[in-house]
Amino acid sequence: MMTETVVNVQEAPNNNAANKPQQPGAAGQPESPLAWIKINLEYFKTTPGILKLVEFVLGIFCMALASPAHYGSAHFFLFVATTSFILTILWIFVYLLGIREALRIPVNWILSELLNTGLWGALYIIAFIVQLIAAAGLHPAYSFRGSNIAAGVFGIFNAGVYCFAAYLLYLEWKRTTTTN
Repeated sequence: MMTETVVNVQEAPNNNAANKPQQPGAAGQPESPLAWIKINLEYFKTTPGILKLVEFVLGIFCMALASPAHYGSAHFFLFVATTSFILTILWIFVYLLGIREALRIPVNWILSELLNTGLWGALYIIAFIVQLIAAAGLHPAYSFRGSNIAAGVFGIFNAGVYCFAAYLLYLEWKRTTTTN
């Protein structure tokens, strides 16, 4: 029969440890409450990051050109532009601050972003169609007619960006679900 040998190793006391300043988060030191924040600018050099920034900029143009809303379809267009703009800002902060990686909750981030982006792409398609139809039907002397038509055109561009981003997210989601 073979015998087993178990070796327990204790760390020797270090007399120089008292002289060294402790690093934040080390034993005995509380970690900063904002230590989970990691600025991730590299994401915005990728295609999805660039698309989010383009959605942000086009959203500003859509909101600026369609306001003030003097008729019903402009209200709907501004609702879509403003709400998608706010949610795009939230997604930008999720990626900029690394919230996806910091939160340890069971959320399928790719699917939730896909659903969000796809929904707002579809709503932008409806909104720019309604906006252009209503703005084209306005009397030519109406002072906000040109800016409302321009808002509808920028809505076309933003719908295209949202739909392309949703397509890329769909491809990524399919790739991750087939590998799991």
